[in-house]
Formats: sequence, structure tokens, C-alpha cells
Amino acid sequence: MTDFASRRTMMVDTQIRPSDVTKFPIIDAMLSVPREAFVPDALREAAYVGENIDLGGGRVMLEPRTLAKLLDALDIQNDELVLDLGSGLGYSSAVIAHMAEAVIAVENDEARASEAQSILSDQGADNVVVHEGALSEGASEHGPYDVIVVQGAIQHLPQAIADQLKDGGRIGSLFAENALGVARVGYKIDGEINWRFAFNAGAPVLEGFERHAAFTL
Repeated sequence: MTDFASRRTMMVDTQIRPSDVTKFPIIDAMLSVPREAFVPDALREAAYVGENIDLGGGRVMLEPRTLAKLLDALDIQNDELVLDLGSGLGYSSAVIAHMAEAVIAVENDEARASEAQSILSDQGADNVVVHEGALSEGASEHGPYDVIVVQGAIQHLPQAIADQLKDGGRIGSLFAENALGVARVGYKIDGEINWRFAFNAGAPVLEGFERHAAFTL
């Protein structure tokens, strides 16, 4: 029988704490949420490795360090509403649920969304709602949001997503810009999002977040 609890502690001690993630709610959530419950069954043994886990269809579950550092930079508060885009089977949403008042998780794959809702319910994450739909459209009926977290890389932020962020709110995402990839946090001020560098990390570009090809005559 695999001792996932020890692996969870080791993940925090070797991947999270050494990455300068010190906020107690993040450490506590990552020690509490069983990551192995949120990966495809065949990949449970790889749940705590320090790399992105392939969910198929060009989608990944972000490595623990990347997720933790992104959440650290966003500094989510317990009275905030969070939009979690591309939540996969729900791990990121379950972690965020420990810090936020409520989480709206958006997943574009019907089977994955249904499985995520089931796992989240089993894990007692009662303040998470899974919304099935295009990631690039978000979930405007539940917004606007204090914080938006993108579980993958983008080249371009769709206007629909920018519009769902409250003025004064924050958005965290990876950008597919170079070999490494860059994580940035955007602050919405007077309707404009100003992006600031956070750290380097990579992931595949999410569907609907690709840069639009320039038209040439």
C-alpha cells in the first residue's frame, strides 16, 4: 500500500518550501488535499512527482511547485471568489478552496468535469462549483471574480476572461513566450490588466488562449 501521506509531506518539504512559498494557507492546503485522488487512476503513483502530469488532449495538471508559487503570488484571501480555469480533475480548485470563500472551476471536457465534481464532493470541497464550458469563455454568470487562476499557459488572454475580473482583482497565468515559459500576475486597474513577472515555469497553451495569427495580404 502506497503511503501517500508521507509523499505529500515530502512534496511540501522538497518542492514547495524550498521555492520560497511560506504562506501558511498554501502549505496547509497542500498538506491536506490528497493529490493522488485528483489524477487519472493510472497515474496515481506519479501524483507527487515534481513535474506537470499529462491529462491528455494537450492538458496537464501543473506541477506542485508551479501551482504553489502562483497561489503565493496571488495571495488569495478567505473572503474572495476565485475562477479556476482548466481545473482538470479538480486538484487546484480543492487547494484554492482552502484559502478562498468560493471557487468556480471551469472544465471544457464533459467527462472530466463530471468526474471532478464527484471527486470534489467526496473530498468535502463544498465551496467549489464545477462549470462545464469553453475555458476561454469562463463562467460570467458567477462573476465578477476577485481572482482568476489559469491552469495552463496562454499566448493571449481572451477579452471575455479579462471582463470577468473585478477592478482591483488579480489574475495569475503562465505565458508561453520562451523555452522556459513565464508566470505573471496581472492586476486590473481602471479596466486595464497590468502584468508583472512572477517566476519561470512552463505548460501547454490552453485551447482558446492561442495568439491570433496576423493576417497578411
